[in-house]
Amino acid sequence: MTRAIVETLRTLHGGAKTQDHGGVLVLANAWDALSARLVEEEGAAAIATGSAAVAWARGYRDGEDLPLEELVGAARSIARVAKPAVTVDFERGYAAEPALVASNVARLVDVGVAGINLEDEAKSADLLGEKIAAVRRRFGADIFINARTCVVLHGKVDQTQGVEEVLARARVFAEAGADGLFVPGLVDRAAIQAVARGTSLPLNVMLFPGLPTLTELASLGVRRLSIGPWLAELAYASARRAARALLRDGSYDAIFGGSPLAYPEVNALFPAAPTPTEQS
Repeated sequence: MTRAIVETLRTLHGGAKTQDHGGVLVLANAWDALSARLVEEEGAAAIATGSAAVAWARGYRDGEDLPLEELVGAARSIARVAKPAVTVDFERGYAAEPALVASNVARLVDVGVAGINLEDEAKSADLLGEKIAAVRRRFGADIFINARTCVVLHGKVDQTQGVEEVLARARVFAEAGADGLFVPGLVDRAAIQAVARGTSLPLNVMLFPGLPTLTELASLGVRRLSIGPWLAELAYASARRAARALLRDGSYDAIFGGSPLAYPEVNALFPAAPTPTEQS
């Protein structure tokens, strides 16, 4: 991972109309190397992971139940095959102590990660501010830090009445060195616009029912859209339907009628391993 890749990621948050979405960076969150390659092939300008789907794919619940070593391994496998910048949902950084969070982030940077999400605590933004500052001191401009506040998502504040709380937290994050502001749970147009106008940080929202269209989001000032676990949930729902039809009804219809990706197409998404001659 180079600084140029990180700077490209920053540029993608600047509203440049390079993706036919009015300047909104659209992230179809991946959870493994194959899903990352699929969204890359469909034109993703950057690859983002979502903590829930990454954890589920490895047999854990969301919420830092996934061991750090396994998360780093997942990030490594994605960064190895994906050309765009990779940004990882790092939840609370796998530590309470800011210096330890910075050390944990170093493990992601070492495997090629260009950006991270870091999440706040319900009662205060201060600890996340300290974590952001520690990461920024260690890496300078060589990491994109997307500061996530869950005060709306977790119901601490009503989205239409809690704009000031969100903006107060955003100021803490910006002063600490954050590059972006992630506010999952915002779907109200007026609230989205008020937050976008009230912060110097590029605003990231998350896909939920009722979210305005991409064109509307762009006009409201949004610069990044994450879809969270929706792609993974769709993939798993399709797999469950096919398994149910096969195991309960003895039917292959849900498999062949679902237009599965062909083996050669999937295999070709990955580079061939070097031959012994190429390795020497």
